[in-house]
Amino acid sequence: MDEKNLRQTRNGFSRALLLTLTIVVVALWLLLTPGGLLGKADAVGYAVCHRIDLRSFHLAERTLPLCSRCTGMYLGALVTLIAFVAFRGKTGLYPSPGIRNVLLIFAGLWSVDGINSFISIFPNAPHLYTPQNWLRLLTGTLVGVSMATMIYPAFSQSAWRDWQPTPVIPSFRWLLGLLSALALILVSVLSENPLILYPLAILSSIGVLALLIMAYSVLTLTLFKRQNLAVTWRELWLPLLGALTLALSQVAIIDLLRFVVTGTWDGFQL
Repeated sequence: MDEKNLRQTRNGFSRALLLTLTIVVVALWLLLTPGGLLGKADAVGYAVCHRIDLRSFHLAERTLPLCSRCTGMYLGALVTLIAFVAFRGKTGLYPSPGIRNVLLIFAGLWSVDGINSFISIFPNAPHLYTPQNWLRLLTGTLVGVSMATMIYPAFSQSAWRDWQPTPVIPSFRWLLGLLSALALILVSVLSENPLILYPLAILSSIGVLALLIMAYSVLTLTLFKRQNLAVTWRELWLPLLGALTLALSQVAIIDLLRFVVTGTWDGFQL
């Protein structure tokens, strides 16, 4: 067998092995997590969020898969990633220093509100202001934009042969347009309308997986030696499948560890 045929055989075996592993991971996760679409969304949120009832929005009597802050964070990240893919394509540079400073401010606001919220858990502990779920949602949404903006250029620079050396957020005007779209989503969550909250609850958990897949793709592109080779999304199916497997494996392992410790799929209790 010549070198070319040997390489093709190895590649075919690797792909079959990855596909089998993906099917096993997905099947086990689907079988061992709570039933229903919201149950699966809960299982994703369970791996990354405390899911404290008082700090979450509700779908009727049901706590959303993620707390208020995480709901904003992962919806913000998902919408930002979708906007990048749809409107910015293969751009691979980080924003200008001015826009980066704004994104740092977003992260700072998220940190301040998070620390203040954490301190408020303790009786009589001094804190800056009374924590509110709408503030958690807002600051989470803003930091979600920052997170997606940090990940997307790294992905583009790793994935595309013809990535474009232009900023992923080209201007303050573009950023303002993105924030305006996110404001509509924020208001939709605050409405607590079940018809609106249901799809947003599912999308927030998809946002968790989207961020993980984007991050793990940088790793799998290296492992599969596919860096800077793709021209279309179809050519990325193998590293993306590997990233999905890693992302879902991470979620499953954390789910298992947390369930072993707590014995419940419910959120933490204050």
